[in-house]
Amino acid sequence: MKCPKCKEPETRVIDSRVIEDGFSIRRRRECSKCGYRFTTYEKLELDIMIVKKDGRREPYSREKLLSGIHKACHKRPISENNIKGFIHELELDLIQRGDKEIPASYIGEKVMEVLKRWDKVAYIRFASVYKDFKDVEEFLDSIKELRDEGSQGKTNFPS
Repeated sequence: MKCPKCKEPETRVIDSRVIEDGFSIRRRRECSKCGYRFTTYEKLELDIMIVKKDGRREPYSREKLLSGIHKACHKRPISENNIKGFIHELELDLIQRGDKEIPASYIGEKVMEVLKRWDKVAYIRFASVYKDFKDVEEFLDSIKELRDEGSQGKTNFPS
């Protein structure tokens, strides 16, 4: 790996540690030329294809999933640790499934399940994109569904 300071191609690893999740490695490196020290991370890359509704296939992207969840949770009381923890658990689930292809709907439903528990506004935001709401009536139907569940004791959605 090149030194970010002097661009020397020769660097040496002076320390390696497995990160808590067990799927990442933190490496401390030192440039052979200028002595600059820097840290790199190696993460497990999932070799999974996501099958979209229209049949297209694209590689799984943690960043794309994280971005979608961040948009839904923008200015909501949901911690970054909760979001990253959920994604980690989801990725473990995908690995354990052992499938090379996963329907996008599987991931979308998992995200909706957790957002419904965490924050109803984030849930509606995500659902509006995931379910591709066409008009206000579809928004209202989703909100009504949440309210109905709340009246049955499943959620605490305000009236």
